[in-house]
This record gives sequence, structure tokens and C-alpha cells, in this order.
Amino acid sequence: MTQTAHTTILTGDRPTGPLHLGHFVGSLRNRVAYQHDYRQFIMLADAQALTDNMDDPGKVHRNVIEVALDYLAVGIDPARSTVFIQSQLPELAELTFYYLNLVTVARLERNPTVKEEIRLRGFERDIPAGFLCYPASQAADITAFKATLVPVGEDQVPMIEQTNEIVRRFNRIAGRDVLVEATALVPPVGRLPGIDGKAKMSKSLGNTINLGATPDEIRAAVKKIYTDPLHLRVEDPGHLEGNVAFTYLDAFDPDQAGLAELKARYVRGGVADSLVKRRLEDCLQELLTPIRARRKQLAQDRGHILQVLREGTEKARAVAASTLDEVKAALGLRHF
Repeated sequence: MTQTAHTTILTGDRPTGPLHLGHFVGSLRNRVAYQHDYRQFIMLADAQALTDNMDDPGKVHRNVIEVALDYLAVGIDPARSTVFIQSQLPELAELTFYYLNLVTVARLERNPTVKEEIRLRGFERDIPAGFLCYPASQAADITAFKATLVPVGEDQVPMIEQTNEIVRRFNRIAGRDVLVEATALVPPVGRLPGIDGKAKMSKSLGNTINLGATPDEIRAAVKKIYTDPLHLRVEDPGHLEGNVAFTYLDAFDPDQAGLAELKARYVRGGVADSLVKRRLEDCLQELLTPIRARRKQLAQDRGHILQVLREGTEKARAVAASTLDEVKAALGLRHF
């Protein structure tokens, strides 16, 4: 993959709660690196968050600022990355409306990502229409900025494939390449498991360590971290597979050589889980202390955060409006 300032990335989060270590590993630290090499748009997807939070829109509203604080605290620079609020770009809704004519209900229902999310939420056939149409909305977000790279987890790759289907169908109708296809950029470190050993670190499951966690909260969370249920005595051989403490150390320990040595000793037997957890706690305290301090400082001037979001949103809207103008022209919808 060639690194170039001409490559455009679109990424973002649904603001339904504070960000946690899973977000940091899966996306945030990569965004900090990407902003030096790419043109990067980061979206606070508040409108999409309402597809399954319409019963509590206040939760989404409150968390827009909270997530923006997390962005700036980890090192996302508004001078290098355009951070914007999805709901403030009506162009995205209009693009979604046009794209819905390019997909069938059956195709939306076959999308593996949508199928799994429907199963997890227990919607069965009682699916909010906005939720089912999520892939068309995401296609609008991606194509509005003509993003060529979209960082996603492995489970989200089908969403990018469906975006590209819409792009190809639209371009055939237009008779020229108005929209561009995107490539899914899957990070080398994938999804971080929850501290309880569940497959996903999730706010709703309560198994997260938030980026703004206090030292005591970090300590308490590390004590609860799932290790090896068969490692009952210090002298017993330990297992690394499924051992969340070592999964976290793989992601966060800067001394990977020392970690490899610790793993070998743990597998042979003679290393207590408490020793492993102490090493992990030290890593997490070192990582999160400056982020927490920066976040606390930024939170004292929420007006500044709003100004950052306002400026980013204005910049993003200008780009989306230009794409929408091209789309309407291709469809013969410019009548005056």
C-alpha cells in the first residue's frame, strides 16, 4: 500500500458512550499515524447511532462531545484530520436516499454484517428500517468523501463490498466514473476481547477499560481480567491461548522481547497470574495516564471542542456537497 497525501480515508465511531481500549487498539492509534500520511475524515456517526438508540437520543447527543474529547486526548490533530458530525451534513441523507434505489431489501438482509447485528440485538423481523438500510447510509458516508481506504474490522468488510456494488451500479447508470471504489483496511491487531474473556470489548457488556479510567479503575479491571482457568498453582504450566492478560500485553507492552521471555516461563510453569497482571497494569497505567490528563485539561474548555467540531463539519460539508452535486448532475436532477 503506497502512502500518499492523495489517498483519502474515512473512519469514525457511533457516539453511544466513552471510548475504551478496544477502540484504541482497533482504530484510534492507527488514526493518529494515518493523519500524517493521508487525507483523513473522522465522523461522529450520531445519525447512524439513532438506528438502534431512537428510544434514548439524549445518550447519543451527550456522547458526541465525550467521543470528541477522546479523539483529541489520544493525539488526533484537527489541523491534520477533519473531525465532523454526521447529522450536520444533510448531503449524506440525500445521497442515502438515492442509493436506496440501487439495492434490494433481499440484498440488505443478506449482508453478513447486518445479519449478525440483527441477531445480536434480537430484532428478528421487527427490524427498524433505518437499521436495515445501514449499508446504504455507510455507502453515502464513504462515497461523499471519495474515500479510497476505509479502516474496518474483519466483520465489517462486507459493508465495504456492498458500498462498492453501489458505486459500480451508479457509475454504470451515469455512464462514467462519478464515484470511486474503496478498499477495506483491516488493522494488524484486530478486535480486543473484553476483560471477562468474551469475544468483544463492549460498553453494553460492561467489560471495558475506558480511555479516561482512573488509576483505581484500571487496577480493579486488571484484577478481574480472565487468564487461564487451568493455571491453579504457580508451578502449573500455563496456557496462552484465550488468556486475555497476554492478549492485552501483546497489544500494549512496549518490551516485546521481555514479554516473549515471560510467556515462555509462564508456559513452562512457575509464573503466577498476579505477576502477569502486575506487568499488564504497569503498561496500562503508563499508556492511559497522559491520555487521561490531556482529556481532563481539554474538558475544561468545551467551547473549544465545539469550535473544532464546527470547523471540521463545515469543511466536511463542502466536500460532501461537491460530491452530491456531481451525483445529481449524473442523474439529471439539476433542473435550473
